[in-house]
Amino acid sequence: MKKSFLVIGAGRFGSSVSRTLFATGHDVMVIDKDDTLIQQISRDVTNAVVGDATSESTLKAIGVRDFDSVVLAIGFDVQASIMAAILLMEQEAKYIVAKAQTALHGKVLDKVGVNRVVYPERDMGQKLAHSLISPSVIDLIELSDEYSVVEVAAPDTMIGKTLLELNVRAQYGVSIIALRRNHDGKTVISPAAEDIIKKNDVIVAIGDNKSLKKLDWA
Repeated sequence: MKKSFLVIGAGRFGSSVSRTLFATGHDVMVIDKDDTLIQQISRDVTNAVVGDATSESTLKAIGVRDFDSVVLAIGFDVQASIMAAILLMEQEAKYIVAKAQTALHGKVLDKVGVNRVVYPERDMGQKLAHSLISPSVIDLIELSDEYSVVEVAAPDTMIGKTLLELNVRAQYGVSIIALRRNHDGKTVISPAAEDIIKKNDVIVAIGDNKSLKKLDWA
C-alpha cells in the first residue's frame, strides 16, 4: 500500500531515509532550512521544500496530520529537534519517528510523546563493533537491552548438520527463525528440525544476548 511520509531534515540520515522510501514507491516530502540540501534531494523525492520545521505556521501550511508518518531527522541541533517534536504533537501528526543524538535527547523526545526514537550513530557503531569482533556477523538488530536478532554466515561447525542435531535451542536458549539459502536465493522461514545447514547459508537467530554470545559466531 502506498503511503505518504514527511521527512524533516535533509542531512545524511534524512536524505537516506527519504530516497529509500521514494524508491520503494511511496510519496515523500522533505523539508529543510538549507537550500543546498533541498536542491540536492529534490529529484529523488515527491516534493522538497525550504522551510523551518520549528515554525508553527510552516508545519500548519504543510499539513502534517495528512501524512501517514513523520520522520524527524534534524541533526545536531537538539533544541530544534525537540521544538519540532512538540509542534508535531500539537498538530496531531499520526506517527512520529525521531532521530536522537544522545540518550538524554532520546528521553526528552520520548517524554514529548514521539512514537519511536532511533539512534542511527549508536546503532551503526554497535553493528560495526560486533562485525569486528565476530566477522561472521552480517547484521544485528537489538530488540531490547537483553534480546537481539542476529544474521550470521553459517559456521563450519554447523555445516552438514540438521537443526535437530544442533539443538541450539536446548543447548544455548537460541532459536533459529530462518535460513537464507545463498545457492538458490530462497529463504526458509521457521525451518523444520530436519533442515540441514549448508555451506554459504545465512542463519537468522533470535535470543537473549548472553545466549547468542555462547555460540561460535558471537
